[in-house]
Amino acid sequence: MTIRSCESHEDRAVCVELQRRIWNFDDIDLVSAAIFVVAQHSGGHAYLAFHGENAVGFALAFSGDRDRRRYLHSHMVGVVPEYQDQGVGRLLKLHQRQEALRAGIPLIEWTYDPLELRNAHFNIARLGAIVRHYIPDFYGESTSPLHGNFPTDRFVAEWQLESGRVEAALAGKSEPKAGAGVEEISIPSGIRELKKDDAGRAREIQAELRSRCTDLFARGYAVTGFRREPERGVYVLERYED
Repeated sequence: MTIRSCESHEDRAVCVELQRRIWNFDDIDLVSAAIFVVAQHSGGHAYLAFHGENAVGFALAFSGDRDRRRYLHSHMVGVVPEYQDQGVGRLLKLHQRQEALRAGIPLIEWTYDPLELRNAHFNIARLGAIVRHYIPDFYGESTSPLHGNFPTDRFVAEWQLESGRVEAALAGKSEPKAGAGVEEISIPSGIRELKKDDAGRAREIQAELRSRCTDLFARGYAVTGFRREPERGVYVLERYED
């Protein structure tokens, strides 16, 4: 498995085609090759992951600045279905981290659907990201079947690249806290099936999560851990300050 920067218009066209394979987007929702050019020429990046000669994943990030602090917004990291759960996404994220640190950038952010529990485990437990912002219906309506006509609510993951939390998670030593002052929010493990089979109940779960997270984040809490159990995924929140 190798990862390299997109080096040509042909490479960027491959990234567009990978979006179709990964998310089944209609053309209206595809990020065009031209936007990959803009990202690379304005301080962001675009990478491709290859198994041999076959492109199996990609990453796209934009440069940002907040309070005079530079960061990267990782807009997309995708892996084709037949290569998912084989460590390709982790390799792409670690490559992003390595290149960001080399450029003196201490923070990468991205958004993800808090109902996607596999992503939650990856982002929080395995990478060490935290979450303290919830954005309702961030992208508006989407053509991807994965979104199922639900509001595109998103968590904002903050990956503080040199923090002890991140170092511990990457070393496999991350453990969610428990005890006084810790809040937990549970999501049924079968939430994907619920979205298909009982959309009404799934929307209730999404609304409950939105309400509770919005309240806790406003009171200074952040998601700092995630725990997988047979029947549920559990977000662990505690009071957090930089």
